[in-house]
Amino acid sequence: MNYGNIKYYDIANGEGVRVTLFVSGCTHHCKNCFNPETWDFNYGQEFTEEVENNIIKALSPNYINGLTLLGGEPMEPSNQKVLLDFVKKVKKIYPEKSIWCYTGYLFDKELLSPSRAHCPWTKELLSYIDIIVDGEFKEELKDITLRFKGSSNQRVIDVQESLKQNKIVLSPYNDKKNSDFHKIY
Repeated sequence: MNYGNIKYYDIANGEGVRVTLFVSGCTHHCKNCFNPETWDFNYGQEFTEEVENNIIKALSPNYINGLTLLGGEPMEPSNQKVLLDFVKKVKKIYPEKSIWCYTGYLFDKELLSPSRAHCPWTKELLSYIDIIVDGEFKEELKDITLRFKGSSNQRVIDVQESLKQNKIVLSPYNDKKNSDFHKIY
């Protein structure tokens, strides 16, 4: 697997301050994607053990809330295989830190059901992910006031509760607007 970028202090892609890994490879090709260079599976650099260790070290400060996986497409089957071992390590070392994942695949219809994205690693990988923002970015539904998503069709899903209840459980972040985070109480 290759990756296009790592942000070590990201406040846009999940709750709090996060380390964000932008994996390479995506077959969705959403119109006006903010990261089209990562569609190419060969873009960027190889995701090596040294890179994994650098990310794990970067997650150590108390002010880092967790890890976010973006792309490209983390849930492409070839990326899932590599990410599974990585997120296992992250959760073992930092069980209190959350893992967020942005995917163009629909959680219920493509990740939990037979589809191109559902592969031998999907179920186990999902068991380590706390929040998924699912659905392709849709230019015609773009809404810059939404927190943690780019278009109104996307959902912020509590993965662990959804798996326990065997139904979609939306995170409280699903309905948040950017303006909600700037109010003074």
